[in-house]
Amino acid sequence: MKRVTHCHHRRTQFLAAALVFAALSGCTNTERFGGAQPEQTAAPAPPPAPPPPAPPPVDLTGRWKFSAGSGGCLMTLTATPGATAGSIAPAGGCPNNFFTSRKWTFEHDMLIVRDHKGEPLVELSFANGRFDGKTANGGTVWLARP
Repeated sequence: MKRVTHCHHRRTQFLAAALVFAALSGCTNTERFGGAQPEQTAAPAPPPAPPPPAPPPVDLTGRWKFSAGSGGCLMTLTATPGATAGSIAPAGGCPNNFFTSRKWTFEHDMLIVRDHKGEPLVELSFANGRFDGKTANGGTVWLARP
């Protein structure tokens, strides 16, 4: 019986030592024993990028007839296909200050003709195969294929 008690005592010591070792190793990592993980602050997600601007409803590259009241001229618009901006080369003595037309942009479904300083001269909307708009003083203008 002494021998059985001695074996039982040794086994108890071994199990106690194993529990102490396990408890001490858990001090560095509490995850195994259900301890809370330190809070990690995630960087906020970047805001979604705005959608790219919609291209004009027609390819603007080429020659166009510009009309403002009683006068008119031809304009050559250039850009890469699907672009939302390009250049303008007016020809033939465009009326009013439209002879200064140098750039175009397409923003918010409007074609904006700009002068050599980048200032808007007119905003035109597309309907019935052409662009129509009004000047600052209320005059009617349009841009159509010749």
